[in-house]
Amino acid sequence: MPLLKTIAAVFFLFLFSFGARAGEVPVRYPAEAHGLHYRTPATTWDEALPLGNGMLGALVWGDGKPLKISLDRADLWDLRPVPEFHSADYTFQRMLEWHRAGRTADLIRLYEDPYKRPAPTKIPAGRIEIAFAGNAAFQEAKLALREPLATVRLSDGSVADVFVHAAEPVGMIRIDSAAGVSLHLRAPAFAGTVNEAAAGGIGAGDLQQLGYPAPKETSGDTWRAYEQQGAEGFRYAVYAGWRAKGGRWLGAWSVASTFEGSAPLEIARQRVEAALDTGFAVKFAAHGGWWNDYWRRSSVTLPNPIVERQWYLEQYKFGSAARRGAPPITLQAVWTADDGKLPPWKGDYHHDLNTQLSYWPCYSGNHLEEGLGYLDWLWETRATGYDWTKRFFQLPGLNIPMTADLNGAQIGGWRQYTHSSTTAAWLAQHFYLHWRYSMDRRFLTERAYPYVREAAIFLDAFTARKDARGKRTFPISASPEINDNRPEAWFDEVTNYDLALTRWLFAAAEQLAGETGNAEDAARWKKALEELPAYALSAEKELLVAPGNPLKESHRHFSHLMAIHPLGAIDWRQGEEAQRIIRASLAELDRLGTDRWCGYSFSWLANLAARARDGEKAEKSLEIFSTAFTLRNSFHANGDQTGKGYSKFTYRPFTLEGNFAAAAGVQEMLLQSHGGALAIFPAVPASWKDVAFTTLRAEGAFLVSAERRNGATTRVEITSERGGECRLLSPFNGEKIVLHFAPGEKRVLTPDES
Repeated sequence: MPLLKTIAAVFFLFLFSFGARAGEVPVRYPAEAHGLHYRTPATTWDEALPLGNGMLGALVWGDGKPLKISLDRADLWDLRPVPEFHSADYTFQRMLEWHRAGRTADLIRLYEDPYKRPAPTKIPAGRIEIAFAGNAAFQEAKLALREPLATVRLSDGSVADVFVHAAEPVGMIRIDSAAGVSLHLRAPAFAGTVNEAAAGGIGAGDLQQLGYPAPKETSGDTWRAYEQQGAEGFRYAVYAGWRAKGGRWLGAWSVASTFEGSAPLEIARQRVEAALDTGFAVKFAAHGGWWNDYWRRSSVTLPNPIVERQWYLEQYKFGSAARRGAPPITLQAVWTADDGKLPPWKGDYHHDLNTQLSYWPCYSGNHLEEGLGYLDWLWETRATGYDWTKRFFQLPGLNIPMTADLNGAQIGGWRQYTHSSTTAAWLAQHFYLHWRYSMDRRFLTERAYPYVREAAIFLDAFTARKDARGKRTFPISASPEINDNRPEAWFDEVTNYDLALTRWLFAAAEQLAGETGNAEDAARWKKALEELPAYALSAEKELLVAPGNPLKESHRHFSHLMAIHPLGAIDWRQGEEAQRIIRASLAELDRLGTDRWCGYSFSWLANLAARARDGEKAEKSLEIFSTAFTLRNSFHANGDQTGKGYSKFTYRPFTLEGNFAAAAGVQEMLLQSHGGALAIFPAVPASWKDVAFTTLRAEGAFLVSAERRNGATTRVEITSERGGECRLLSPFNGEKIVLHFAPGEKRVLTPDES
């Protein structure tokens, strides 16, 4: 580890000497060391080299006997409805009655058992297998990040290059080999004998449980294809074609679905033929151009090579998984399991924390456009949420199911959380964040405030009853995922999770109503906020789960700490009382230990520690995440993969939220802008003497670059997209600075000029 830090420090000095124009903080593109390099082949799909463009995904793996490319498309879903959720008993009031009557078996039957069925679920697309003539051995596999390309080399000199086009629904393969090459398509094993015993748990068992017919396979001299019938009239098709000349073989593939048109096979065929006509080099140049623009938007240079590399890998996966115009990131995004089984937790939309954490890095990471794919989907599926809110809660406004399918419909699971009353409030924060980081007034008036307002209308009605103190109360409350799905997971008094989200929502609604000139609304939300109780604290100032209910044991989900992060309602800058709460609450996590943590817990802790100005804790958390809870392709595997005892969870279901929360944690260490003032290098460890970042985004639509040498900040660059006032805590002397910008204006601050 000391050697790696020394190497990184030397590279850092070289970069500053030669990597940028004089006087500028240099943009740093991902280097070869940031990518993936295998000397032994990946023999399982979850260690494959990942490629994607938000809609299409691919996983490149295998030893060349054959070379495997697992295929995925974001809108491949079995969308069969859940009949129980349209029954007469499916209401919040009935749920409350049954809980109070101790009818746990009935609650499980109605709310949880449906999730054990295989559908609804995300489904895989299939696999390409490429066989090489001869008996050449695997030599190496690489994934370059800057212009993403997976390369596999064999011992006889054969080389296969694979990419998924950054902006088109097509993938391409180029093979240079003196040996013969053949391509085979493998459809998922939907048809066949059903293994009923495999149902339930993290995965819902074998794909055969879905009951689909065998695919319709077709082929020609230079192409292979199949069309797969799914449920509810859904179909998708995979088409792969190739051309060979001399020792070079060129292939392409596409996946199309009936969401695009009634003839998905023909749609896929046309894409493939067009790509082959255009050629690998031309397509790859356009692909590389998109990614070079992506990488220019932000960069970091850190003295810790483990943390730095993980940040670049996360930024790469985010760029591969998030696109406007494509469905948002699910648990596995465009890398659905290729093992003959349904994906972990059905590969669904978990608003328990998973989708929210997945989009944390897009704001300060300056990737708002990619983040809009999430907000577009939430906006476009509101009708489903309104219908569910009216049917289940029988109240006005908007709430959202915590586990959802592609259309945003409730699919069930642990009853306390899938039917949470505050899910829409957490989702509303992402609309708020996009407004704060973009300062796009049209977005504010047309989307941010309307979404926040509708969520506030629901919680205003849900919390209308007052207690003996005159404070609003919840009929019932929960805190994900405290007490799992046991009856005691419901609390009679409001949890700090539900309270933090409700307090944040009313405060945000008041602020945005004021911004849009709606004084009547602003007064309404101000009054509602004043009627909420204070946070439940222990005598030591620790945030409790609920009044009289401390966190009793190690737990993966820090739901009781929402007020600290991500909501920022209790913030370090608020003074000694807030700092005491933050210190005590994080100390409690230390005391209880990490036995029951997942990888995302360490990622989240890094963000919490950064908000507490504890750079050392943040760095350690990110190192543990990167070295113990990710597979060698950087996929977050939930459990501890090292055997070193970081957690008693040692399984390896792949989900993405831990990955993207880790990237956000790095950014929180380097720049914070919540609370109305920019803080530069707010949580950098004392050992990080030389650090830099370029164009991280701050609230107020400011783009910030900064460098730190020999433990001191030497330069800060701030560009204002929209103009206006910028409040800054000086990184040179700690004083508060107020700067006024014209739109597009750039300011450079140095110690001599501060």
